[in-house]
Amino acid sequence: MMKRLTWFLGGAAAGIAGASVAKKKVKAAAAELAPSNIARKTTDRVRDAVQEGKRAMRAKEAEMRARLDGRSGTLADDLAEGDTVLVDGQPVEPGQVIVLKQVRDRNEASGRSRRRA
Repeated sequence: MMKRLTWFLGGAAAGIAGASVAKKKVKAAAAELAPSNIARKTTDRVRDAVQEGKRAMRAKEAEMRARLDGRSGTLADDLAEGDTVLVDGQPVEPGQVIVLKQVRDRNEASGRSRRRA
């Protein structure tokens, strides 16, 4: 009899604890999906996208102006006919290698987090 009572009470406690945790998660999800929170997140994402677009536009414009003014060039501009480009000691054909510049987010570079509490 004591064994059954122990298991019953253990099950009841686990059920109550589980229901409590589930209730908290449902309330948190409902608060996160509230119209005001969705509007705020959407506004933040749109603002970030516009800022990134403007930054990319300015960078591309500066690159194009530099090329137009002759202040910028490419590796291909500096190569003479018959020159060989080596990557890791191996010769490569033209158009086989694309070199990209790594761009880091300013907030990542300074160690700040963009998450809000």
